[in-house]
Amino acid sequence: MKIKNIKHVFFDLDHTLWDFDKNSALTFDKIFNLHQIDIDRKQFLSVYEPINLDYWKLYRDEKIDKPSLRYSRLKDTFDAIRFEVSDDTIHQLSEDYITYLTTFNHLFEGTVDILEHLSQRYQLHIITNGFDEAQQRKMDNAKISQYFKTVTNSEIAGVKKPNPVIFNYALNVANAKSHESIMIGDSLEADILGALDVGFDAILFNYHSHKPDAHIKQIKSLLDIKLYL
Repeated sequence: MKIKNIKHVFFDLDHTLWDFDKNSALTFDKIFNLHQIDIDRKQFLSVYEPINLDYWKLYRDEKIDKPSLRYSRLKDTFDAIRFEVSDDTIHQLSEDYITYLTTFNHLFEGTVDILEHLSQRYQLHIITNGFDEAQQRKMDNAKISQYFKTVTNSEIAGVKKPNPVIFNYALNVANAKSHESIMIGDSLEADILGALDVGFDAILFNYHSHKPDAHIKQIKSLLDIKLYL
């Protein structure tokens, strides 16, 4: 069913348009080779990915700062798989990870097609919890910056999704009203419930196969946004 009266479409970036998991895996290949770290990549990623998600939740909830997130997610992973790496190397890896992450720019299937489709009909925007210095580079290098009128990140807004302040900040920057806006993202808590709480409509990009409440609109493919918009 088409949603009426929408003028502004807000997207999350990582895990929604920009394929974070694929780009992250390629980045680890790069930096492990640079530092001659001989480690089973699949084993590392299988342990790292849930640890990383847990640390991002702590970061989102204002329980840790950015340097702690970057260091601790690596330290905990190496400890969990009993692979010895010095603290100096972990700190260097954490810096190199950010340096090289934005050099890989795989997008989810259908990203450019859906942005092209929507940009003819709506004003498009980004709301992201990602780091200020990385998010714009990701968009520029992936050649999708031109589709977005505004970009709001948590460092600019001073808080992270699902805090209502970041959504209201983004509305103000976009000169938009919440009842004319919709949020599309992969995080049920941060993107969808956060947006609904401030009066947006919302669509969950449910490639994680969450089981949201029945009233939550959801899609498995980005092109399925056309069913709603």
